[in-house]
Amino acid sequence: MTTTVRLPLRVEQALATYCVETKRTKSEVIVELLEQRFTGTDTERTPYELAREAGFIGCLSGKGAGVAQAGGTKERVTAAIRKKHAR
Repeated sequence: MTTTVRLPLRVEQALATYCVETKRTKSEVIVELLEQRFTGTDTERTPYELAREAGFIGCLSGKGAGVAQAGGTKERVTAAIRKKHAR
């Protein structure tokens, strides 16, 4: 069955990015999410997984890799919080 859904631009971009990163089609991702929603089998991610996906955990590339760069994490956390609570 074919269903058409209008997505806000930010959601469409996030979906496209996720599909490229996971090498899956949009249909696969949407069907999986709908099945989770309607069957109640929501796979909760751990705080570590969420932080890793957000880019707060991982290796830095380039000069000074492995050494925390002053202010980098703080700005990313602040930006993520502002984005989440933007009106």
